[in-house]
Amino acid sequence: MEIQIAVAKINKYATSESGDTIETVERPGGGLSVVLADGQSSGRGAKAISSMVVRKVITLLAEGIRDGAAARAASDYLFTERSGKVSSTLNIFSIDFQTKTLVISRNNPLPVYYSLGESVELILQPSEVIGTSRNIKPTITEISITTGLTAVMFSDGLSIAGSRKGHSLDIRTTLEALLEDSQPTPQYLADSLLGMATSLDDYRPADDISIVVLRVIQNASDQVRRMTVRLPVPDQYQ
Repeated sequence: MEIQIAVAKINKYATSESGDTIETVERPGGGLSVVLADGQSSGRGAKAISSMVVRKVITLLAEGIRDGAAARAASDYLFTERSGKVSSTLNIFSIDFQTKTLVISRNNPLPVYYSLGESVELILQPSEVIGTSRNIKPTITEISITTGLTAVMFSDGLSIAGSRKGHSLDIRTTLEALLEDSQPTPQYLADSLLGMATSLDDYRPADDISIVVLRVIQNASDQVRRMTVRLPVPDQYQ
């Protein structure tokens, strides 16, 4: 088996900086974690919040702290630093080779979508954003790592796409349709969702959009780990 992870991300229209932050970190016991935070508001202020949260989480995960404890510590840290006046959503995908599971942590009212075939399910237990009080806990879900597993987490820019014009993206139905294709790659899924969302806003996103897609595929692996990053250079720097 091989685990593939892809990200598609775009700023809110006419803002130079995204308030979303995504980072990956290798787990000391084997595996990998992907952390997504969306800071309150947008632009530079939101970026400072989400960066603070993600840095705290990945530092703890790299030290071997469990996901739930890392999320709680990040919440307490944000609460202390900002006196409970700002919040952030926080999602973590962790491939844990010791438990042979995908660990999904949510501090986010939005769902995480997952599929073990073509039917898409939602993880939607009540969940609080972090930073507003002490001892805020994430909701934790574990799913066995099996071929065909697909999981999608995202910031709220995806869920509100098109709302200014009375439209919305049916994420579940869209994912089910995309998964009907023969072995879609995670990047194809992420790019397709992002493209549909931005089109609903006439390619002027109403909010930052970040999408993380994880897939487990049956693949003859050569044991080489690979990562590819594509970062457009803004016009003012060219």
